[in-house]
Amino acid sequence: MRISKKVVYLFAVLTSVLFMTGCGTSHQRIVRIGHNQSTNHPTHIALIAFRDYINENLGDKYLVEVYPSELLGSQTDMVQLTQTGAIDYCIASNAILETFGKNYEIFNLPYLFSSANSYHMAMDDSRITGPIFSSTEKAGFTAVTWLDAGTRNFYTVNKPIETPNDLKGLKIRVQQSPTNIEMMRLLGGSATPMGFGEVYTALQANIIDGAENNEMALTDNGHGDVCKYYSYDMHQMVPDILIGNNEFIHSLSPTEQEIFQKGYKLVNQIERQEWVKAVEAAKEKAVSQQHVQFIYPDQAPFVAACSPLHQSVLQNNPSLQPIYDAIQEYNKK
Repeated sequence: MRISKKVVYLFAVLTSVLFMTGCGTSHQRIVRIGHNQSTNHPTHIALIAFRDYINENLGDKYLVEVYPSELLGSQTDMVQLTQTGAIDYCIASNAILETFGKNYEIFNLPYLFSSANSYHMAMDDSRITGPIFSSTEKAGFTAVTWLDAGTRNFYTVNKPIETPNDLKGLKIRVQQSPTNIEMMRLLGGSATPMGFGEVYTALQANIIDGAENNEMALTDNGHGDVCKYYSYDMHQMVPDILIGNNEFIHSLSPTEQEIFQKGYKLVNQIERQEWVKAVEAAKEKAVSQQHVQFIYPDQAPFVAACSPLHQSVLQNNPSLQPIYDAIQEYNKK
């Protein structure tokens, strides 16, 4: 992927900031982590636990700083900044990573997992995730762990979604992924890719009719103030991914590597625990304060409409077939 002029500018700014902050703490290497969620989000809570763990165990050499709410740019910007080494880690959506490593597109397949249990078991299986996480090494970064982002569902301003036909004529924001764009075409809607930070304004201005995301988007990002219908079609269970700059990761000593590895596991553990609590709280707030109506449609028509996408993705990328088959084994369990 070409690095944009905006990212080149951000790189220059961050490099100057790194120099200035480094002057005062020459004995410490500042480790910057960026993400696009608020400070209340499970992602941020988990990264703060990671920060505290690394600072406590390696604080004489490293000082971890966490930047929430797109303070370091959009997710696409942050991935490219991690790629160049301007920052060391960021949380990336699977959809963005698909443009760097083709194997990531398997996680964007709609209705890939039959349940949350099969999703979690598959993601915890290094035989499945290993070849995918390492597929971006040539791009300059590697995935170090995954985060649960729940199920993705459609939510709309004025029209409840109970069947795929209800999506016809609607402009729906999707992540910037070829797989997601094709999914919307099969379902009959009009895909409108855009960065997550732009969605609220686009909903308010009627540029889009709705979006698709988990329950947290309603409350933590305010989308439920505009969108009053949330439909549990459960079309995707897509992980968010913590990626790290290869040069930084490889610079760690074996002892430091071990401590950072434990930190990555802590991120995964804390985020998943916090996610369960956050979803329950989000649903309660969405109903009681934002007056969002939750809808539970028959999933079968959505699954049938999206099934051709499984076939086309596997035909175009045969290397995914073993990973796909392993996931199907978990679905059977």
